[in-house]
Amino acid sequence: MTQAAAAEVGIEPILGYPSQAETGKRYLFTVDLRPLDVYDNWPYPTEECIVHCIVDGAPLFTCQPLGDPAVVVHRFGGSYGPARFLLTAESLPRSGTIRVTLVNRQGMPLTVLETPTIEVRTSRISMPPVPFLGPAEPVPELLGATPVPGGTTFRVWAPNAESVHVAGTFNDWSRSAHPLRPDADGCWGAEVPGARAGDEYKYVVRREGRDLWKIDPRARRVTYSAGNAVVEADTFDWGDDRSPAGSRRGLVLYEVHPATFSPAHTGVPGTLDDVAERLPYLRDLGITALQLMPVMSFPHAFSWGYNPSNPFAVAEVYGGPDALRRLVKDAHREQIAVIATGVYDHFGPGDLEHSLWQFDGWSANGGGGIYFYNDTRADTPWGRTRPDYSRPEVRRFITDNVLMWLQEYRLDGVHWSSTHFIREMRGAAGKSRDHLPDGWVLMREVNAAVRGRFPRAVRSAEDVGYAPITQVPDNGGAGFEMQWDEEFARAVRGVLSPQYDTARDMYALRRAIEPPPGIAPFARVVYTESHDMVANGRSRVPEEIWPGNAASWYSRKRSTLGAGLVFTAPGIPMIFQGQELLSDGWFVDSAPVRWELLEAHPGIHLLYRDLIRLRRNEGGTTRGLRGSEVRVHHVNDYDKVIAFHRWHRGGPLDDVVVVVNCGYLPWDDYVVGLPRAGTWRVRLNSDWSGYGSDYGDHPTYDVVAAPSPRDGYDFQAPLSIGPYTILILSQDE
Repeated sequence: MTQAAAAEVGIEPILGYPSQAETGKRYLFTVDLRPLDVYDNWPYPTEECIVHCIVDGAPLFTCQPLGDPAVVVHRFGGSYGPARFLLTAESLPRSGTIRVTLVNRQGMPLTVLETPTIEVRTSRISMPPVPFLGPAEPVPELLGATPVPGGTTFRVWAPNAESVHVAGTFNDWSRSAHPLRPDADGCWGAEVPGARAGDEYKYVVRREGRDLWKIDPRARRVTYSAGNAVVEADTFDWGDDRSPAGSRRGLVLYEVHPATFSPAHTGVPGTLDDVAERLPYLRDLGITALQLMPVMSFPHAFSWGYNPSNPFAVAEVYGGPDALRRLVKDAHREQIAVIATGVYDHFGPGDLEHSLWQFDGWSANGGGGIYFYNDTRADTPWGRTRPDYSRPEVRRFITDNVLMWLQEYRLDGVHWSSTHFIREMRGAAGKSRDHLPDGWVLMREVNAAVRGRFPRAVRSAEDVGYAPITQVPDNGGAGFEMQWDEEFARAVRGVLSPQYDTARDMYALRRAIEPPPGIAPFARVVYTESHDMVANGRSRVPEEIWPGNAASWYSRKRSTLGAGLVFTAPGIPMIFQGQELLSDGWFVDSAPVRWELLEAHPGIHLLYRDLIRLRRNEGGTTRGLRGSEVRVHHVNDYDKVIAFHRWHRGGPLDDVVVVVNCGYLPWDDYVVGLPRAGTWRVRLNSDWSGYGSDYGDHPTYDVVAAPSPRDGYDFQAPLSIGPYTILILSQDE
């Protein structure tokens, strides 16, 4: 990295440090590496580094990374923010040179960035002084059941209870043998000698003369959603487990429903161990991350999982806690990350009466009690079960749940379902009375906690293309890194599904390819199929194209155009289980993926694999598909052809041009503009007969760009392209 480039490091008047700074006071200092796009030339096998800052050799300042007492982990690729430090003024220098050193986890220097000398005696202050933070607050005592030598500590929040006892297999289910002691914070707790891992238990909560037998809200294991809590000890052997290396730009998501992905027995829900059996297949396909549908405990054997009754427990029907740990460990061995789905816009509604609902006997207006709003804010499409985000104890409940998946199960991220129902009562921006400011507080608090303790963890949201969701809290955002772009899916399906070509809107497709305003390219997840998009009155894309004839030439050709757009448009690509097999019909939570389709349609599977490899730049010729830049430079709505340019820095092996024919007619000598002179090689032609024995193999050749303006570029070339076909082109070195 050159000295000239280093000078671009954003140290905005860091010495926004006031001339009358007080010794011992702390001031905020920001190093923003984004202008350098360090990721682009990152030659190291890990996506992380530690950022150290020294000001003229350290005696002038003590630098403490913000959010971690030891290091700052700075992520390259995807949506990443600046590295921030708290500087403690130990003396008042007249000037100073800032040196930023990036080191790997072993402490070896990687890069040194040095700024010019900056005068610090300035009245410009980039940010107001941060008050001295003082000693860290003590970590709150653990809630739930915690095994300790000789017994188990039980602690539960029940501020309106008159008394709380714990009953279980360790005391013959006595409702009075083991009382819990009240604390000032509304919690009750005690250590119970002899209670050990594997024991079943419930809390007996007394209020107004009634004894309520309740499952522990934080139970790590339950016999079933209406059964008993189980004392759980984490004795799992993780061995040398390590999360996969890689950047956000390299993510390829595969959404999985454990019950139907690959069940071992007919009529019985699949387990997480069954999912693990297919990991080598997913690795070969090119998948880098599993997006698990919710595994929180829920009622009944078959479910989507979006009705959690026991949020801290892994569903027993999926194999329980250790099955999830085994899946994560096995996935990491295959270099596949695992992302959980958290449901925090509502709980239940089924079987909540055994756990969270009116837990300590109190409620208002017939509501759910302490864990829920007890007024109109409780209303959701799934019942009156929205958590009460205004209560710090409920926000901590959700925060601890998110951190549990990352800490105890070593998951690589948490995806939040329906965050638009966390920030808005009715799930869409509307009247001010519908806003839920408490929901914003929750999302910001949780994301700050995750960022501080698990800086590499994925923070994902399912929203409606609402830009602030993926913006930093300082800019009014919620602090997520990425959100699902359902509008992309709707627009692309709207182009693919109509029977007649005249109904295909190329301008709508253009709007889908370009990231929405305010949303960075890698802050969106793009897809044409997800659990929601292939259910609730909607079908798999091939089925939607020709109902009852999903294996038809038309369904195969047009549905794979959608796949091509998913893997070439800016964003993080995601496919839904079985999509690469040409799955038909629609998603049903008891209907397994039809793996026999792999033999019926091997070409479709091969096309998905080839698209993923180009998206990941495995051949070193399509680097631009991992870049942030896009320009849709050719839109022909009459002939139904669109072309767009993807690049990172530009040049050979980087610039990628994608041409999509959304019409039935093939074209010879179809002229499009190209960004550079020279030979453009066809890296993928979806009309190749290897992808379908009845495909036309329309002659498509490498082309040489001629110096003649076209589509806003200085060069052009005539292309040959088949019907309903996508071409991907780039240049050799």
